[in-house]
Amino acid sequence: MADPQRPGEDEPGTPTPEEAGAAVPPVEHDDTGLDVARSISRQLRAAGRGAGAARRRRRRRDAPGGVQSSGAGKDARDPQLIGEALEALLERQGWSTTVNLHLLLGRWPALVGPVNAEHSRPEGYADGVLTVRADSTAWATSLRTMAPQLVARLNEQLGQGTVVRITVLGPDVPSWKHGRRSIRGARGPRDTYG
Repeated sequence: MADPQRPGEDEPGTPTPEEAGAAVPPVEHDDTGLDVARSISRQLRAAGRGAGAARRRRRRRDAPGGVQSSGAGKDARDPQLIGEALEALLERQGWSTTVNLHLLLGRWPALVGPVNAEHSRPEGYADGVLTVRADSTAWATSLRTMAPQLVARLNEQLGQGTVVRITVLGPDVPSWKHGRRSIRGARGPRDTYG
C-alpha cells in the first residue's frame, strides 16, 4: 500500500522528488521540544530524590533466586566433579558422619592392629555406640581394655562426639538354659569356646 505522503514508494520505476530534481522544502529544527524534554527529565529526577522515592537497585548476578542466563562466572548449572557432587549430597542429606564412620571401620585392622582385627569385627553403630563382636571372651576382654583409646582415635578422625562408647560383645554361643535336662538356676558350662 502506497504512503500518501511519499508517492511512488511502492511503485517501481516512479522517481522520488529528490531523484526527479524537484526542490524539497527544508524542514527547520525546533529546539524547544528538546529543551522541554530535558527540563521535564531534570524536574522528575529532582522530585524523585527529594521525595525519598525508592531507587532502583541493581541486582547482583549471584543473588539467591536471581536467574543468570549466561556469563563467565561460576553457576550452579555448570558441570561438577563427581566427588564434589557426592560430598554435597551427603552433607545435604546428613549422611556424611555415617558414611565416614563406615569408611573408617573398613580400615578396622589399621585402627585396632592386625592381630586384634583377626579376632574381632565391628557389627553396628547407633546413637554414638559402636558395637564390636569378638571371637572369644579373652579377645573381648582385651578389646574392652583398649576401648577408651579406640573412642579417642575414632573421634579424632570423625569429629568429637561421633562415637561415645564402644560395646564389646563376646562370641555367639548357644544357650544351655533349655531342654529336658536343664536345671533351673544352674549356670551351665562356663566359657568352653576359647
